[in-house]
Parts: sequence; structure tokens; C-alpha cells
Amino acid sequence: MRDAAVLLTRVFIVLLFAALLVGQVWVVPSIAGDTASTAPEFAGLRVPGIVLTVLLLVCVQVVLVCVWRLLSLVDRDEIFQPRAFGWVNTIVIAVLAAVVLVIVGMVLIDRAQAGTPLVLIGGVLAIIVGLGIALVVVVLKELLRQAVQLEQDLSEVV
Repeated sequence: MRDAAVLLTRVFIVLLFAALLVGQVWVVPSIAGDTASTAPEFAGLRVPGIVLTVLLLVCVQVVLVCVWRLLSLVDRDEIFQPRAFGWVNTIVIAVLAAVVLVIVGMVLIDRAQAGTPLVLIGGVLAIIVGLGIALVVVVLKELLRQAVQLEQDLSEVV
């Protein structure tokens, strides 16, 4: 069962990573260009919007790479090793960086007076969800720390 779950998760990661690449290279610039054409008063937000969105997607890609690496540790029965903490810490940092990017984007939109209340609500929700994810990962990291400690204690006993 574990092998199937690891395989399916890896397939999902590859598909999601590919979709994110397509979004970064084609979809985001295309939407930004269309928006700048239909609303020329906001054309100045095109480049910052593309940059922030691409960086936000990079944060997601970093998380996917970290999950892949953690899956590799699971696959080799090495998840209860201290090196797993580095990957978990990187996930937390990437999620917090994404929250900062959302805040920067909201400030830019506000300064340009380009947003609607719906954009503000979406941004606030994105910040809340991002902080929630970061907190959940921190709690899971603590569980991993305890599991690593138990694993080490058991190996000393045996």
C-alpha cells in the first residue's frame, strides 16, 4: 500500500509541476497581456503581476520538490533521520514566502486602485490559508521530531 501511495503521489507531483511550468511560461503572461489590452489603465501592473505570480508558482514548485525528497526518504525507510527536517523547514519557508508575495501583490493592487473587494477578500483568504498551512507543517515537524527521537531511543534499546 505504501509503495502505491508513494508512486501515485509522485505522479501527481510530476503532473502538477508540469502544469505550473505551463502556467509560468504561457498562461500567466498571456492573461497579463490580455488584461493590459482590455484595461490599459492597469497596464503598469503587467510586469509586476507576472513577476509576483511566477514567484508564487515557484514557491509551490519548491514545496513539490521538498515533498518529492521526503517521499524518497519514506521510500528508503529513512524518513526518521534528522536530514528530513531540512526539507520540512524549506516547505515552511516557501509557504511563508508565498504569503509575503500575496501581501506585496495586494499592496501593489491597492496602490494602483485596481482591485475590487473580491480581490481583497481573496488576498486575505490566501494569507490565512498560507499561514494555516505553515502552522500545520510546523506541528507535523514537531511530530516528526518526536518520531525521530523515539526511533533513536528504540535503536539504543535494541
